[in-house]
Amino acid sequence: MTNVKFPEDQGGTFGEWLVAQADGSGWINMLAKAARADRGFPRTGDADAVRKYLSGKQAEGDMFEALDDAESAWLRG
Repeated sequence: MTNVKFPEDQGGTFGEWLVAQADGSGWINMLAKAARADRGFPRTGDADAVRKYLSGKQAEGDMFEALDDAESAWLRG
């Protein structure tokens, strides 16, 4: 199960929010763990910047699915 945190004030960027999701299990959390460990990850970017970054890294399809789920969660937050 994916554990997604929603801060009261979601004023940060999507990239920052995603990295903060590293605790827990599930696809979003796995993507967040990888993002947290990657110094080049676009923490100040939006979901499109993350997609572009993942494309450049030739990420697997599962990571793009996790990104889509994360973006949906971010927009609901």
